[in-house]
Amino acid sequence: MPVAHVIWRSMVTAICVALLCWSDLSYLGTTYGASKTSATTGATALDSATAIERGESLERSREWLRAIELYETAVEDWPENKELQLGLRRSRIHFSIERRYNDISFQKELLQLTRNEALNLFDDVLARVRSNYVDPVSSTSFVAHGTESLYLALANPKYLEKNLPGVSPDRVRSIRSALREQYWNRPLTNQAEARAVVNDICQISEESAGLSSGAVVMEYIFGGCNVLDDYSSVLTPERLKDLYSNIQGEFVGLGIEMKAEIGKGLLLVNVLSESPAAEGGLNADDHILSIDGTDCRYLSTEVAANLLRGDPMSRVTLEVHRADTKETETLVLQRRAVHVKSIPVVKMLDRDAGVGYIQMTGFQVTSAQEMDDALRTLHQQGMRALIWDLRGNPGGLLTAAVEVLDRFIDHGVLVSTKGRTSDQNRNYSAYRAQTWNLPIVLLVDGDSASASEIVAGALNDYHRGTIVGRPTYGKWSVQTIIDIRGGSGIRLTTAKFYSPHGRTLGKIGVRPDIVVPTPEEKRLIYKGLPRQKWTDDPDIQEGLRVLQKQIASS
Repeated sequence: MPVAHVIWRSMVTAICVALLCWSDLSYLGTTYGASKTSATTGATALDSATAIERGESLERSREWLRAIELYETAVEDWPENKELQLGLRRSRIHFSIERRYNDISFQKELLQLTRNEALNLFDDVLARVRSNYVDPVSSTSFVAHGTESLYLALANPKYLEKNLPGVSPDRVRSIRSALREQYWNRPLTNQAEARAVVNDICQISEESAGLSSGAVVMEYIFGGCNVLDDYSSVLTPERLKDLYSNIQGEFVGLGIEMKAEIGKGLLLVNVLSESPAAEGGLNADDHILSIDGTDCRYLSTEVAANLLRGDPMSRVTLEVHRADTKETETLVLQRRAVHVKSIPVVKMLDRDAGVGYIQMTGFQVTSAQEMDDALRTLHQQGMRALIWDLRGNPGGLLTAAVEVLDRFIDHGVLVSTKGRTSDQNRNYSAYRAQTWNLPIVLLVDGDSASASEIVAGALNDYHRGTIVGRPTYGKWSVQTIIDIRGGSGIRLTTAKFYSPHGRTLGKIGVRPDIVVPTPEEKRLIYKGLPRQKWTDDPDIQEGLRVLQKQIASS
């Protein structure tokens, strides 16, 4: 597949099974339908010493996500506290280590590489980072982050169980001592020196404890990318495949999004329409208790996702606890190809006034055609104005955002990108001869990110519509997907994007024309339950009020 420019925000607590995933967990501090305070076990009410104590307790129990969430909130309250910063960094790295060791393609394909093959992959990744990443990265910094990752991996139970079973702690400590005393932040002048250092550490690790070179080099490849931003990472073969499936809007599986709730099972956050899961009667808010006889109430999301994977037309048996009846039942579902719609909801909200509604949950290859179909359908039903809902939309393809915007803006620059290399500097302009000139209300919130913000920024700059809701997320960067050897890939931030008036609003976001403060107890969960009826939705009601007033005065 050719290089794709993607702009989306990754989610923390859920991955999409079989798989609709946003590809990586970036520790962005968001959970479905929960305030940050509640997700972090009340960290905002703690003093710093108690936050440190609780964070370390979570680390000891290997509850990395909860530790990350607690530390993130605590760091916001005490940004100068070095212990909190270190705890957050440590928890993130441990979480990443366990995450890749739960990835079957990592274990079967990358971990098995010979030393020379692994070092060649390291060279490839480092070269791509240094030549394409939006900011300069030195070999010294990249390798230093890899050394840190290996050092922590050598204290990670998952890593040790897989790579050093039965090896005495003294031998492991000898490798960690060598890393601290000989290689910590060692200055490097070029990439050849970087490879030589990693090769030396492979030799030391093998001689000291019999640690395979693949297990060493992978920490320098994946851990080295910790020097980059939250949106850049190495992709295992399976994650690269998932990402391309997401871009195309097609995958093989059941058609569910889920997250693990320890002790309860796998919470279904979303069930796609016309999917095996929907046809089998699964609903959002149900819990999966077992998969083919394996109890999954205490499994991580990723381990459970591996159990749910399978070939087309293969069957999987699920034990499910129903949210509505509170009963448990067994279902047998058949995996098959599922099409993911980027526009799942199209309807008229007010036929008398002619107000239509389109919900868009992502930007993918099919989005422009889906938008054309949706607009045509609503037009036939008498649409005179449109509510376009991008709440909870984390983004997708840059080109899809441009194509969809071009349906509503008839001239001028829609978005521009600027990066380190000339091919990343580009203006994307409107070119269609025919556009829809009807009044628009755009609904956004704090989970509207990336490609959604391209739309919001352009509509805002051109005064093309009224933006209603909460400020958008504030991710104004572009990622490029690059295939590398071994069937893997690397996702790199290669540029920032700018609105038509030249604004880039990273960490700021687009502020709505009309801010609707949503009480926490009424916060919508756009990909799961409980979903409010549109008649109880304060954003939609405000949008209707705006459009009804415009239509009445026209």
